[in-house]
Formats: sequence, structure tokens, C-alpha cells
Amino acid sequence: MGYVVKEIFYTLQGEGQNAGRPAVFCRFSGCNLWTGRETDRHRAVCQFCDTDFVGTGPDGGRFSDAASLADAVLSRWPTVEDGRAAGGRPLVVCTGGEPLLQLDEPAVDALHARGFAVAVETNGTQPAPRGLDHICVSPKAGARLVLTSGDELKLVFPQRQPEAQPERFAGLAFDSFFLQPMDAGDEATTRENTQAALAYCLAHPQWRLSLQTHKLVGIR
Repeated sequence: MGYVVKEIFYTLQGEGQNAGRPAVFCRFSGCNLWTGRETDRHRAVCQFCDTDFVGTGPDGGRFSDAASLADAVLSRWPTVEDGRAAGGRPLVVCTGGEPLLQLDEPAVDALHARGFAVAVETNGTQPAPRGLDHICVSPKAGARLVLTSGDELKLVFPQRQPEAQPERFAGLAFDSFFLQPMDAGDEATTRENTQAALAYCLAHPQWRLSLQTHKLVGIR
């Protein structure tokens, strides 16, 4: 199958279990919870997304097969030896939008063949292909959760709807549980959300605080 990708870039993972780790981000276009267009936000299932995942950007593109996609990812890694990513712990983070609308076993296999561990950041509404090395699920209110196990569950907080409260997810089979303060678009409300997440983590030590450090230090 072909793949439509908004952008592919090298950076540090900014949040969650792998925060601070160098990684290539592969942002797939499209999502099943929002079109990505502001005119549709008010009727989207997920109304607080802060990511542009529409179409293809200057460092994205359309890839006809898994090999060409994996080669594009490899070209962003700083050290390549014998056709494989080398040095450190090579990681590609497949994100979106919703990456599991496109990411499949051939793509995972091709990325493995080029030396990468493959992580995915997903809303959890789609089944995952075999072979993934790291699964991060970020549930959204109003969306049916299909992926109920993985490496980390990262809940944007607070979501006001009852079905998106942390206690709903605390019994699921994840290794780590994170609350990530919702970026409200204004400093005062975002600060309030951060304090609320901090207080919840202190009162419920199963949960850890995840800050979007890439925004704090000004990297992509």
C-alpha cells in the first residue's frame, strides 16, 4: 500500500516514557477523530488537537511502498552504516493524526530492517500491526478504545467528559500511566491544567506527570 506523510524530521522525543531520547518522527496524514480543518473542529470527536496533520508538507510526501518510506526515515537519522541507522538507540516515532490508519506490518518490517525500533503514538481506536516495539495510547473522550494494553497510556488532562477520567483507564495493562496537561492555547488556563494534573498525580501515585518538553525548550 502507499503512505501519505505530513512530515518526517529528526528531534528529541518531548514527552512520555521516552522524553529526551533522539528520534525520527514520522507524522502520518489524516485522523479518524478530526479532519484537521478548523471549520470542522467544533463537531470533531477530539477538539483539542494542536497538530497539523493535513496533507503533505515540504519534508513529508507520498510513498508508494514500505521500502521508500523507510528510506526516507533513514535519511533523517544522523549516523548510517551499511544501510542501517547506527549510534545510540535508533528510534522512529510514528505519529499523526492517527498513524494506525496507515502504519502496517510491511512498514514496521522495513523500518526494522533499517535498524530502527518502532514506536507509535495512537489514539487507541485502531488495531496495531505486529512487531511494534513501543505503543503509546492517548485516549480521547467519545472514542471507543480498541488498544487496551501497551507500554504507556498518556491521557491529556483534564478532559471533562466522564468517559475520559483517569480512573477509567487505571486498570488497563500498560507499563506506565501519564497525565499530560492540556495545552489550552492560553498561558493561564494551561498553567491551571498543569496544576490540576500535578495534584492528581500526587494523590494517585500510579500516574506520572508528562510535560511537553519540546515546547518548553523550543524544538520541533
